[in-house]
Amino acid sequence: MTNSDENKERASSRKVNVMSRLRRLSGEQGYSLVEVGLLVSFFGVPLMLGAVEMGRLAYAGIEISNAARAGAAFASQSAADSTDTTDTTTAATNEAYDVEGLTVTAPITFCVCSNAPATTVTCSSVATSCTGSGNHGISFVQVNTAATLNPIFRFPGLPTTVTLRGSSTMRIGD
Repeated sequence: MTNSDENKERASSRKVNVMSRLRRLSGEQGYSLVEVGLLVSFFGVPLMLGAVEMGRLAYAGIEISNAARAGAAFASQSAADSTDTTDTTTAATNEAYDVEGLTVTAPITFCVCSNAPATTVTCSSVATSCTGSGNHGISFVQVNTAATLNPIFRFPGLPTTVTLRGSSTMRIGD
């Protein structure tokens, strides 16, 4: 035999060898591919959709908390600002402009004595309630925000609406 005849015979035997391997594995690999496709569609897609929904809710929760902080930051500038409901609400809604249905409660002011910060006193009675050496009243303002969101993807057994809340308390500047 010549060199070219040997090469043709090897190529022919390789071709037959590769074809027989493909025939032998095609059925098993085909079934495996179908199984993987079904698993991905039944488990992967819902997991991906759930991750998207959780990310959206987490983003909205951060925005709602930041809105409460912005409202409290405005209201804590002075005693006069702590009672300004309109501008406090505007500051909060401007912070979370992309959250639909955001509600902002009126700012809540309260006072504590410096020697008993866990005890709340009425701000009008600070002079008589906070007595003693070096004791004085400290004023705070609290702003609460909330929004009810509808999930994009609805899954059986999960709520159709989710209410997210934010709250921030800051000391009122003198």
